[in-house]
Amino acid sequence: MSSAPENPAPFSLDPGPGLREMQDWVHGFAANVVRPAAAEWDEREETPWPILEEAAKIGLYSLEFFGEQWLGPSGLGIPIAFEELFWGDAGIALSIVGSSLAAVAVSSNGTSEQIGEWLPQMFGAPGDLKLAAFCSSEPNAGSDVAAIRTRAAYDEAAGEWVLNGTKTWATNGGIADVHVVVASVDPALGSRGQASFIVPPGTMGLSQGQKFRKHGIRASHTAEVVLDGVRVPGRCLVGGKGRLDERLARVREGGGAGEQAAMKTFERSRPSVAAMAVGIARAAVEYATQYARDRVQFGRPIGQNQAIAFMLADMQASVDAARLLTWRAAWMARNGVPFDHAEGSMCKLVAGETAVRVTDQAMQILGGNGYTREFPVERWHRDAKIFTIFEGTSEIQRMIIGRAVTGLDVR
Repeated sequence: MSSAPENPAPFSLDPGPGLREMQDWVHGFAANVVRPAAAEWDEREETPWPILEEAAKIGLYSLEFFGEQWLGPSGLGIPIAFEELFWGDAGIALSIVGSSLAAVAVSSNGTSEQIGEWLPQMFGAPGDLKLAAFCSSEPNAGSDVAAIRTRAAYDEAAGEWVLNGTKTWATNGGIADVHVVVASVDPALGSRGQASFIVPPGTMGLSQGQKFRKHGIRASHTAEVVLDGVRVPGRCLVGGKGRLDERLARVREGGGAGEQAAMKTFERSRPSVAAMAVGIARAAVEYATQYARDRVQFGRPIGQNQAIAFMLADMQASVDAARLLTWRAAWMARNGVPFDHAEGSMCKLVAGETAVRVTDQAMQILGGNGYTREFPVERWHRDAKIFTIFEGTSEIQRMIIGRAVTGLDVR
């Protein structure tokens, strides 16, 4: 899914007829199915299984769809699709796309055999839906990936890995069919001694811990995952034991480890996460703009007031800028262009903070109406905040960008 094409596609702001057709198709689903159901599932705080089933029936929730968009030469398929889905509703959309992070983890670092075996089991089929979860964060290891305490020990006699620990903030955690777990193989090496493991469906010892009641994205299931003596076959080590042994030996001899698996997954996913934030921000701008046209005070639409019009101008410009940064990073990632200036972190930082700011401004334009659940902007504001927190906080993104642009060990 992630290998760069031999001949990079030229960067273009015109996605072409194929992606425009896909965009219209996904937008139709978001407008007709997702958005009308958004308030209900936000209140229920449950995985919207009926919506997932509808998405599966039309091929939107499927390995084929995600694979086709990931492999598109422009790299813009996933950002375009995610923007439309999150324009509909962030919580429901995250339930639809939540399995993709685990899929990226396996496709980016796994063997061809692992990709062929496990990715289909992360999506299933209409009438037999499957979910996947990527489990990296822990109660004491969020931004500090090197502090992961979950351990993986190899039982040579059984040819199995034994996992013990607790993961937190896992989308689909505990209810997923396939879990991809980041664990430490050699704690003395910090993040360089970590690896990712596939936990097959029904594996004994894996259970759901606390399910979190969240400020936003409430239709997406987020929970702890407890690993108590979980045994997985040796073939479930992502990338294989031979590759891991070579990497650990190189590190112990003072050499480089290459990209750490969890960070590699996050870096490749950042343009996709940025696109989610752009979708929420765009929804807020469109809604606030229409409201400013229709709402009449003092005998004229409030949009005629410079205070409102200038706010909308800044909001629209910010959303467009965030989208352009996202598309650039997505194209670079797909075509193997190095993020020399942390372009992945850059788009995620700008898009996430834009979503928070723009949804806040949309609430201000709606006044008291914006603060009520009768209007969707308060939900969009709640949903937006997570994009400055998960998949790398804004502070971490700034640190990564700062290191890239200065060449210094910024801490």
